[in-house]
Amino acid sequence: MPAMQAAAVEEQAAKVETPAPKPVADDVVVDPDDTQAAENADAAKAAVAKPVSPELVRVYGWREDIEIKGFPGKLQAKLDSGALTSSIHAEEKEFFERDGKKWVRFLVKDSRKDKTISGRLEAPMVRIAKIKEPGGVSVAREVVLLSFRLGERKFRGEFTLNNRGNMLSPVLIGRSIIRDLGWVDVSRTHLADQNILR
Repeated sequence: MPAMQAAAVEEQAAKVETPAPKPVADDVVVDPDDTQAAENADAAKAAVAKPVSPELVRVYGWREDIEIKGFPGKLQAKLDSGALTSSIHAEEKEFFERDGKKWVRFLVKDSRKDKTISGRLEAPMVRIAKIKEPGGVSVAREVVLLSFRLGERKFRGEFTLNNRGNMLSPVLIGRSIIRDLGWVDVSRTHLADQNILR
């Protein structure tokens, strides 16, 4: 092979690059019951830079008081961007049918230093999810649909039922709901009633 041809082949080989990974499309189907797969898909979507909207966005603190429809008071909630799914403390679960659909009745408690509030909630069961616990063990948890209020705004979202008795907050709000709320200021708490926009 002449020297000029060999140099051209080497130059072409140097120009060949590994193709860039393609971003995960919004329409990728992920098993909603497999939280690990959902976490991975969520992370892949978040890795794609999106333009910042010029519209004002509501700001929340990393801890807020939440009103859940049917509960006799406000519950303390932790807004946690490290968790994909939201969770609520549940004891004494009872499963039943209403209008041909599966429902669950459960006891919710919020124990704070000064008082304990508790009440029973009834909610439609959406599915059973596999949640990966710290240590890598997967456990099955019921997922219910709850209506709630944060400040002046009303929402609906999916919550797994979990014994959160050893946690500081009986409710955890994960990314799947946070993305509809707005921003979370991790240096502050209880901003929902202040209506802060940025």
